[in-house]
Amino acid sequence: MKALLRLARRRDREKEERFFVEGVRLVREALSEPVTVDAVYCTQKFLAGGRSEDILAAAAAKGAGVYEIPPEVLKRLSRVEEPQGVLAVAGMRKSELSDLLVPAPPLVVVIDGVQDPGNLGTIIRTAHAAGASGALLLTGTVDLYNPKTVRATAGTIFHFPVVQGVFSHQAIEFLTRAGLRLAVAEPRGAIPYYEYDFRRPVAVVVGAEGVGPKTELIEAAAARVFIPMRPKTESLNAAVAAALLLYEAARQRLTGR
Repeated sequence: MKALLRLARRRDREKEERFFVEGVRLVREALSEPVTVDAVYCTQKFLAGGRSEDILAAAAAKGAGVYEIPPEVLKRLSRVEEPQGVLAVAGMRKSELSDLLVPAPPLVVVIDGVQDPGNLGTIIRTAHAAGASGALLLTGTVDLYNPKTVRATAGTIFHFPVVQGVFSHQAIEFLTRAGLRLAVAEPRGAIPYYEYDFRRPVAVVVGAEGVGPKTELIEAAAARVFIPMRPKTESLNAAVAAALLLYEAARQRLTGR
């Protein structure tokens, strides 16, 4: 139980290269994906509630142990008001930078400094849905394996290439060498996002709300794109802004214009 509780802390997750997923849907998905699942933990109430049979069978098929967990321990780990009574410990999916470039032409979302785990998870989920090839998380961005982030990805984390902890200059060098142009979302940008050509290999850069991307990313940009808004409107939620740009890219790539 102590080892499980340690996974609530980022430094211990990174040390162990393990994280936990919570809830029936995510545990089922973890067990069905080609990721390591060390163990499944269930409360007695969940085991007696009639929803556990397929999870127990999938855990057995995957070679994952199943253990009963006291409800008070699960409550300490949970980030929801009403825990469903089941969680699993999974191994982190390791992606390389080169994984972000497939298929061609690559469409990579670069996330710079987003601090809200729900926003980060939503951006990753949206990027996958819109046909992006991968996500690159710069240093200073909230942890990919934060329990709230994992939940917000709705399972995308198990099969979508994401690389985190990359410095800005490393990202710029990698993307430039790979032939991608940087389209940086910036409120004072020069081009409305729907006028930019996203059909080419491109990296869409989204910064934190109210702060925006780092200066070096703006300076390295092939284009600074903006989302037109009515006067006196606050900046959009980072996940909403990313969704607009990514789906514009998807539209252009689908229609060819």
